[in-house]
Amino acid sequence: MSEFLYIYRNPQGTSGSPQEMEAIMKAWKTWMANLETKGNLVNYGHPLANEGRVVKNKKGGFNDGPYAETKDIVSGFSIVKANDLSEAVELSLGCPIFDRGGVVEVRPIAKM
Repeated sequence: MSEFLYIYRNPQGTSGSPQEMEAIMKAWKTWMANLETKGNLVNYGHPLANEGRVVKNKKGGFNDGPYAETKDIVSGFSIVKANDLSEAVELSLGCPIFDRGGVVEVRPIAKM
């Protein structure tokens, strides 16, 4: 099996009521538990905060990010195991992010 990185991208401005956010978290926990039960989940990953910096050079030059002109922001990541990219994509289809207009970028992790 190979490892794949799921990069979760949400549209900017995605939020909801406390009840909606609780339902979303429950859906995420259920989906992750299902991946773990099947033996596909390597690392839950973590949600990411909205603020950050993009470092441009060795002198420490940076820009604030994420940028206002972006349509979506990286909101978190996970690592999964799958036989190939097609299976990794298939496993991602249950992700609750799709219910709110988000996407999952599926990237193979290269062996070094």
